[in-house]
Amino acid sequence: MCLKELVWVLERTVGLLTNCCWLFQQRGRRYNLFLKQRLRIDKRHQSKDSIFFRDGVRRIDFVLSYVDDLNKEWEKKLERRKEFESNLQKAGLELEIEDKKESEDGKIYFVKIHAPWEVLITYAEVLNIKVPIKENDIPSTVENPLDCMLAPLRLPEKVMHPEPDYFTAPFSKEKQELYLINDESTFFSPSMRNRIVNYILTRCPYGTEEGKKKFGIKRLLNNGTYSAAYPLHDCQYWKKANDPNCDNERYTLYMEWARFLRFYKEQPLDLIRKYYGEKIGIYFAWLGFYTEMLFLAAVVGLICFLYGLFTMDENMSSKEICDPAIGGEIIMCPLCDRECEYWRLNTTCESSQYSHLFDNVATLFFAIFMGIWVTLFLEFWKRRQARLKYEWDLVDFEEEQQQLQLRPEYEAKCTQKKKNPVTQEMEPYLPLTSQAVRFCISGTTVLFWVSLIIASMIAVIVYRLAVYAAFASLMENTQSLESISGLLTPQLATSVTASCLNFVIIMILNFFYERIAIWITDMEIPRTHMEYENRLTMKMFLFQFVNYYSSCFYVAFFKGKFVGYPGAYTYMFNRWRNEECDPAGCLIELTTQLTIVMAGKQIWGNIQEAIVPWICNWWGRRKARNNPENLYSRWEQDHDLQIFGALGLFYEYLEMVIQFGFITLFVASFPLAPLLALMNNILEIRVDSWKLTTQYRRPVAAKAHSIGVWQEILNGMAILSVVTNAFIVAFTSDMIPRLVYYYAYSENEDSPMSGYINNSLSVFQISDFPDRNKPKTNPVNFVICRYRDYRYPPDHERKYLHTMQFWHILAAKLAFIIIMEHVVFIVKFFVAWMIPDVPADVKAKIKREKYLTQKILHEYELEKLKEKLCQGDKLATEKEFIATEGRMELSRAM
Repeated sequence: MCLKELVWVLERTVGLLTNCCWLFQQRGRRYNLFLKQRLRIDKRHQSKDSIFFRDGVRRIDFVLSYVDDLNKEWEKKLERRKEFESNLQKAGLELEIEDKKESEDGKIYFVKIHAPWEVLITYAEVLNIKVPIKENDIPSTVENPLDCMLAPLRLPEKVMHPEPDYFTAPFSKEKQELYLINDESTFFSPSMRNRIVNYILTRCPYGTEEGKKKFGIKRLLNNGTYSAAYPLHDCQYWKKANDPNCDNERYTLYMEWARFLRFYKEQPLDLIRKYYGEKIGIYFAWLGFYTEMLFLAAVVGLICFLYGLFTMDENMSSKEICDPAIGGEIIMCPLCDRECEYWRLNTTCESSQYSHLFDNVATLFFAIFMGIWVTLFLEFWKRRQARLKYEWDLVDFEEEQQQLQLRPEYEAKCTQKKKNPVTQEMEPYLPLTSQAVRFCISGTTVLFWVSLIIASMIAVIVYRLAVYAAFASLMENTQSLESISGLLTPQLATSVTASCLNFVIIMILNFFYERIAIWITDMEIPRTHMEYENRLTMKMFLFQFVNYYSSCFYVAFFKGKFVGYPGAYTYMFNRWRNEECDPAGCLIELTTQLTIVMAGKQIWGNIQEAIVPWICNWWGRRKARNNPENLYSRWEQDHDLQIFGALGLFYEYLEMVIQFGFITLFVASFPLAPLLALMNNILEIRVDSWKLTTQYRRPVAAKAHSIGVWQEILNGMAILSVVTNAFIVAFTSDMIPRLVYYYAYSENEDSPMSGYINNSLSVFQISDFPDRNKPKTNPVNFVICRYRDYRYPPDHERKYLHTMQFWHILAAKLAFIIIMEHVVFIVKFFVAWMIPDVPADVKAKIKREKYLTQKILHEYELEKLKEKLCQGDKLATEKEFIATEGRMELSRAM
């Protein structure tokens, strides 16, 4: 027993010693981790949430990041990075590297880039950047008397105009004393600085591979040498930075612009332009102006809708349909073969009443109004754009000079060279045969996808034809649906489900085609960035146009137009009988289709734009929240955000232009469409601003003086909208048949529209039904049934042929289309001619600024020449002095 007890004591002792060692080891590890974190905090305390180098003086203008992955290309990537960073330093940039040990996950290296003054002034001259030479002394415009009423919508002056207005001139290194340089570190704004650094990064070489000279950060990102390249936000969006030298513009934008509670406030466009650059600024200016103009269209559309609502009880057509003595006694022919039964007209009472909401006299007025509204919108936007060009120093900006630079991808893939007739330098080019082959492949691909859309639309039509009988049978035989059978007719049930199915197909096709469009545009190898954007824009817009609008075009212009008549119906593929419109017309179905597709697209778009980036960022930052904030550096915070790519604005414009099509092409069928668009755009502005400010890395600043090719697309849609709305009023709504009946066929002077329903329905003798069409049962032994058309009755010598009233109505429809189009087009062109593209006061300011700028530059040159007169060759300098004075006199005279 003693031996056993001794062994037990020894085992316990060893166990206790083991536990003690383990505890000391764990404490040691925690202490080492604490020391490591303490050292990291002490070492980089100044730069953790800072936008400066470790010295606290040099600003971080750009950040590159990479991961040291030990794969087979590790050495090649290392050589590329060494060469690239060495060439950046030779170009004058200053670099500071953060070791991976200092990063949050211990894997990522960060290369911080600073552009010193000498580099900035060199490339400011290359990029023709305009800088201030004198404060603007042109008096501001006369104050608006409504300003006091609009005060609640205004933002503080410091937010709206963060900088004074200056006269500007292109920068020149030789004339530095001419410019208002108070502080070299702040003379160029952060957006200008990151634009200059990006210009260098995209053109910096990194070696020669396979006999070709390689250059540009884009290629290094594509081949994985670097994982990211981005400029820094200046602070966190929810609080100001501790650094007193930080402008905190991101925080200001978030507090005053990116929060939804500020939806009623104006946008700080000058601050947006200063922080993000002119290209993003012009997008938000356009979106804000479009939303403002939508307010007028939404108000008029709401008034037209309310007119239909208040006059619903006065509508004679729906009264007759709902009247048991009229609509209840009219037996309608079956809407499908064999399975469907005869039905009474008054079963569509509710749908006929709701149809009047959108199919009334106000429809015509609203269609004409929208044709004029779209012209006013485009013309006033040109004026707004001209004012922005002046205020943002874009009057003399040559976008071609910026955009016509060759794409790095073009230079890389084009091995052959030829002499440029302008520059007389050898440039890469793509042979004509190669271009032709690539365009053929591209065109074939686009046609294939457009055909796929048409095929999917036909499939949806087949679905509508195939399931209608099922819905009709289900609603007749299911007792639980009897209570809603008046509201939810088989036509409406088919239309709603088909619209939802169509929307799902649209989203799926859209998802795949976006990637195909980018791939085929890359395959074409466009020469310049402008060519690339224009080609991609046209491919995407063509596809989206067919994808989103094809179903609406079908309902508006094809459904119910090629039905035939009982006994001689028209069939698709000789199998499915073509659809008929509701007795109250097809307009309510077009409204349903438009509402589902438009509202569904807007809801899905906001989910994609707001919720998806937020979830991705939350997932990426989930580890960082467990660590002290001072260990989460500014460059790491921005690295974890989403990328706002080169095509970020492209998708924003595309979304809004598709919406513009919905509210213009088919607005005659749905006066509330502008109201839906207005509510969406109020949300869209705040969602776009929120995601740009909080969820995305800071984009590289870029210049743009207009919305580009989208202006031409909007002009084309504006012209097309007049035609589509004229056809909708004429052929989809019941307005023209009612007017023809009112003026030519009505026999009741006291109530001219009474009897219209009976007049619009033709008679068919049931015994004339072929076996293919005849219903299986006829329990009440009906002799005749009615159908929607203008044909002679069975006892007429021209049995089942079109009546003269049909041709009168057709002639009236065609006459209406011609008259409406001509009236609207004449008014459109007259309005466009009356409204100048550039406001008179802006023209005067541009001339005044040019004159004063030239005067300042000439006076500066004269001062320099006077100094030369005192120092150098007097004869040559005197001639130059006289020439300069003459040029000043000529400028004054002009």
